[in-house]
Amino acid sequence: MVIRNAKKYDAATLARLAGELGYPTTTAKMKRRLEKLLSNIDHAIFVAELDAVVGWIHVSVVQSLESDQFAEIHGLVVTEAHRNSGIGTQLIAKAEIWAQKKRCRRIRVRTNIKRERTRQFYKILGYTVSKTQEVFDKQI
Repeated sequence: MVIRNAKKYDAATLARLAGELGYPTTTAKMKRRLEKLLSNIDHAIFVAELDAVVGWIHVSVVQSLESDQFAEIHGLVVTEAHRNSGIGTQLIAKAEIWAQKKRCRRIRVRTNIKRERTRQFYKILGYTVSKTQEVFDKQI
């Protein structure tokens, strides 16, 4: 397996995998998002590739007034056929190394309380729950 930086031509596969994560999108929308993020040095998108791309992770540096900068994993997905094979763990490790190079001393990930397998996965990797919160959205 190879873990590499995502490329624009990965858009269709990343869109399909986003659907597996529960966030369906079109290839065109993914391509637009990908192009923006790939040009931002505070974001990284890595893909796991066997014969084809079987997973991806998106991580970024978060800067705010209330705390020192940290890294946040915005999305991680491995195709159903390749889950529980260590690919997610390797993608996390790649994101953590990237975050350290960006001088982040902390990395955060958020997951829906309903995703019990996902929550256990992060706990096994040493992540701890630091708070519980509600997320409010408003269409504007």
